[in-house]
Amino acid sequence: MARVTVEDCVDKIPNRFDLVLLAAQRAREISGGAEITLERDRDKNPVVALREIAEQNVKPKDLKESVVQGLQRVVEEDDDEIDDIGSLSQSAEALRISASQPARPTSIGSDYEG
Repeated sequence: MARVTVEDCVDKIPNRFDLVLLAAQRAREISGGAEITLERDRDKNPVVALREIAEQNVKPKDLKESVVQGLQRVVEEDDDEIDDIGSLSQSAEALRISASQPARPTSIGSDYEG
C-alpha cells in the first residue's frame, strides 16, 4: 500500500493539530496491545494510526475520549485521614487568634511575695 500522508487524513480531521494528537493517541493504544484494524505492511505504529484514520477504521470521537481519559487524574479522598490542607488552615487560624490576644502578665520577677 502507498504511504499515508497527513493530506490523506485532513479531510477526516480538518485541524492538523488535532490530527497529530489523535494519531499519537492511537499509536500509543497500538503499542499497548490494541487490535489493528488493517494490515500492518511493516509500518510503524504512527503510520498504522494515520492509515486507520485515513480509512476511517477508527472514530475520531472515540480517540478524543481516550485522550481525555488518559489525561484525567482521579484522587480518591479517604474520610478517615486528616486533611492536610484543612489541618494547615486550622493551624494558621490558631496562630492568628493567639497572635491577636494580648500577652498575659507573668509572675516571674514580680515584686509580690505573697
